[in-house]
Amino acid sequence: MSFKLPVSVLIPAKNEQANLPACLASVQTADEVFVIDSQSTDKSVEIVQSYGANVVQFYYNGSWPKKKNWSLENLPFRNQWVLIVDCDERITPDLWDEIAQAIQKPQYNGYYLNRRVFFLGRWIRHGGKYPDWNLRLFKHKKGRYENLETGDVPNTGDNEVHEHVILDGKAGYLKNDMIHEDFRDLYHWIERHNRYSNWEAHVYRNLLTGKDDTDTIGANLFGNALQRKRFLKKLWVRLPFKPFLRFVLFYIIQRGFLDGRAGYIYARLLSQYEYQIGIKLYELCQYDGRLNTTSTTSGEEPHPLVGVAENRPAAGIKN
Repeated sequence: MSFKLPVSVLIPAKNEQANLPACLASVQTADEVFVIDSQSTDKSVEIVQSYGANVVQFYYNGSWPKKKNWSLENLPFRNQWVLIVDCDERITPDLWDEIAQAIQKPQYNGYYLNRRVFFLGRWIRHGGKYPDWNLRLFKHKKGRYENLETGDVPNTGDNEVHEHVILDGKAGYLKNDMIHEDFRDLYHWIERHNRYSNWEAHVYRNLLTGKDDTDTIGANLFGNALQRKRFLKKLWVRLPFKPFLRFVLFYIIQRGFLDGRAGYIYARLLSQYEYQIGIKLYELCQYDGRLNTTSTTSGEEPHPLVGVAENRPAAGIKN
């Protein structure tokens, strides 16, 4: 495909010099590319500029909105269709061909893309990791990421990760997969999921307390794949022994063992991740998100886990 498609690509980034070259190379078909950076200290900005993409610096003020929703509200897109791509994802030529046809169909305002996740060099095809549908291609005025009331959760980063897009209108499904493969090592996987578990613990508490979900995709056993998953999650948070169950579900029931050693390691890491969520949820419920570092006999309140984030000025656009 030699011409540019009327699609604007949005890539959130921070210190992603290992992943950006392959990601940016895969989206050259798009008419324009925005990389929303969070003051990277590596060579991310230089790499983005070498590919002719736009660099936008985002300054998170510690509350709502986070990076993707801010970008959807504020970036000067010159196309009505936007494609959200993470730095560790690639858009294949076959998928671009399908996108070119999909955006011509007037009955759809968005499309779900299926992710093919690679881990330790192997496609994790089992364990419930495939298919992995995400609403990533949509008319930018018609979609926004859901608000799970976790914008001010400390130590989770400034980017929406597991939130899903709420779309005004009908969505279709594309047949060709996008590739998800992180070129960084396991240290970064574990560090990233340590942050994610902070976010998940707050989501679990919201589910347990029945917090209103009017600004979310909702939980519906008879809805789409994401709504069914959200419904099952409401049941999941009430189960005991979740780290053990997570391993059994992924590795045995959903046949993660068919993915070899990579599948086993992935299952063990997911079990560890579930344990992190559980103990952080316990801390959250018992101490309202505070570390129990002060003796209760002293009459003093426990110290806060973190300080309040400093407000920063709005992001500026740099070409």
